[in-house]
Amino acid sequence: MDTTSGRTNNNRGRIRRLVRKAVYALLAIAAAAWGAVLLMPSPVPVKVMEVAAGPFSVTVSEEGKTAIRNRYTVSAPVTGYLNRTVLRAGDRVRRGETVLAVLDGEPSGLLSPRALAEAEARLRAAEAARSLRKAELDRARVGYDLAKKQFERIDRLLPSGGIAKQDWDVAENRVQLLSRDVKAAEFALRMAEFDTEQARSSLIQGPEKGKPSEPVRVLSPVDGYVLKVFEESARPVQAGTPLLEVGDPDDLEGEADLFSADAAGVVPGMEASIDGWGGDRSLRGRVSAVERSGFTKVSALGVEEQRVKVRVDILDPVPPGYLLGDRFRIVVRIVVRSDGGVLQVPLSALFRRGTEWHVFTAGGGTARDRKVETGDSNGIMAEVLSGLKEGERVILHPSEKIRDGVKVVQE
Repeated sequence: MDTTSGRTNNNRGRIRRLVRKAVYALLAIAAAAWGAVLLMPSPVPVKVMEVAAGPFSVTVSEEGKTAIRNRYTVSAPVTGYLNRTVLRAGDRVRRGETVLAVLDGEPSGLLSPRALAEAEARLRAAEAARSLRKAELDRARVGYDLAKKQFERIDRLLPSGGIAKQDWDVAENRVQLLSRDVKAAEFALRMAEFDTEQARSSLIQGPEKGKPSEPVRVLSPVDGYVLKVFEESARPVQAGTPLLEVGDPDDLEGEADLFSADAAGVVPGMEASIDGWGGDRSLRGRVSAVERSGFTKVSALGVEEQRVKVRVDILDPVPPGYLLGDRFRIVVRIVVRSDGGVLQVPLSALFRRGTEWHVFTAGGGTARDRKVETGDSNGIMAEVLSGLKEGERVILHPSEKIRDGVKVVQE
């Protein structure tokens, strides 16, 4: 009995020791595992965006100014004494009605044969120029009427899908451009008529003896506003002295001096928008001309820059309650490229490695370094040429914590 009891006690002690060792081993394993968990880096929170194909446009933006398309500098037709000018910049003028200036002509006596011949030659040249301008106006009106009829037919087909939207845009653009041509031709004709009257006034032989000379009244050649007064005070002036500048502020265009590298990709007909003019929405525009001669412009930092002047037609009328005049500040944005389905990635996801562009993808919760090839950029998105597929997610604004193989979690 004593021997059996001793063996039983020994077995129980051995079991208790084994159990204690097993518990200690499990505790050691648990502690090691817990320590490993504590030492493991936690996933880095990141913002991600899915790479997708969609509309993509590239614009060229530059500050500019408005400009009255057709302006006219009124000069003294004869030598004489200019009376004080009562008009001021901003005053409205009517063609053939508003008196811009009054001159008391000096007694000239009879014209010499040579002076008379010169004056008659100037009058004939002015009358020929007037005839030419009238013919140009007739041609412009015929072209405009034809384009307008064609556009009206196309416009009726657009709701039913009988015409492509692109063809409709081309027809609308043609009507607008020809309308501008008609206005320009009308203005040129009025200028030619005014020049003819000035040339005819130079043929005045002077008053008869004892009869006072009639003052010369210079009438406005166009409907519009006074833009600038060159001579305000009364004083003697020579024939050809600039007196006032007049024009119509409703006939505006935009001007912008682009960098020559940007202007090289701009052609007439490109769509544009006018911003920063004072209203709460953009005005539609279209490039009308790109000058083929650049000039040097010194920036505010003293850097010499090669610039090219670009002119833009303003297509939308100024909304009620706003006045837009000559030489007002604007921001011109020209669309140099517009596509419907371009694979693109945010610029905030791109970073440089040497001369190459890279991104971090976030597939499966792990950051992966990926080399990509990009094309055009619009300042927000960049065109993806290779290296990414539609639907992949890229990390935005990757910090120094993001490296290849690092665990990430979306914020």
